[in-house]
Amino acid sequence: MEPIRYISDEHNNVTGVIVPIDLWREIQSEKETAHLLKSENMKKRLLKAKNRKEGIPFDEACKKLGV
Repeated sequence: MEPIRYISDEHNNVTGVIVPIDLWREIQSEKETAHLLKSENMKKRLLKAKNRKEGIPFDEACKKLGV
């Protein structure tokens, strides 16, 4: 993975960062999950979906949805 790069001003104060896209996507995913878990109803739905044993394969679902 590429390193995080820091941007600084003329006084060497860090003013920004450049983050590798894979790390950025991971951070965004974690933020989204944290946001969803703030809602008690959504937390219950996510846990129920996580523990679900029945279902259909992803490819089959896409075919049924026409995507």
